[in-house]
Amino acid sequence: MKLVLKQKLMVRVLIGVAPLAAFAVYQFGLRILLLLAAVNAVAFLTEYAFTRREGKPASMAVFVTATLFVLGLPPPIPVWMAIIGIIFAVVFGKMVFGGFGRNIFNPALTGRAFLYVSFGGYMTAMWHEPFSGFPGGLTKYAVDAVTQATPGMLMRTGETFTLSELFFGSISGTIGGTSALLAILGGTYLLVTKTANYRIVIPGILGYLITQTILWKAGVADASHPVYGILAGSFMIGIFFYATDPVSASQTDEGRWIYG
Repeated sequence: MKLVLKQKLMVRVLIGVAPLAAFAVYQFGLRILLLLAAVNAVAFLTEYAFTRREGKPASMAVFVTATLFVLGLPPPIPVWMAIIGIIFAVVFGKMVFGGFGRNIFNPALTGRAFLYVSFGGYMTAMWHEPFSGFPGGLTKYAVDAVTQATPGMLMRTGETFTLSELFFGSISGTIGGTSALLAILGGTYLLVTKTANYRIVIPGILGYLITQTILWKAGVADASHPVYGILAGSFMIGIFFYATDPVSASQTDEGRWIYG
């Protein structure tokens, strides 16, 4: 019996997200490889524990869930904590609904929400400054320098960043949420291959820009410039990779515009 059901759609998502994962290793060290390997292995075993009873393989989508889950975490998160999160993500975000294609929530975000409420300190205050200069973290295990927050958080306190820092990702942040450029490139690949639906991406971006511009122009406290805001944090990876999940997102064209 096959262990994994190959799904072309999910292969393309993994291709699209691969540059973000590689850049995360470059920024934060080889420890990110350990996180990715451990979380993907546990995610597969968790799903397979359910599917094998019916004589079915695990879905390749479980590796997409695991990878996106890791990319949404802070770099110094303990491996054991990430493992607990991915088990919750697969079991309660997917398998309790009947498995692949039946879940009503994005499993990766379900797991992240679980960690957020269970280990709030690690999820909101544990951040690392990335390595600088070649070869970055490719020859080192983990970053030692600690920062107090992500750019999105720091901008609320008045701290400024250049568009170049935000666009290319020479900043702190979630494991895969620092480089807007790589998220856009990977997201564009998903759109071109029709893996992601533009009817979710376009209104999602416009909705953010319009709302943020109104708040910024109105002088609302903590409202950053919309261009800086959209490049900071994990907005780009969120709109291209999480929001376009073909299972948990809206299933009609009209609904996708509203959902986005």
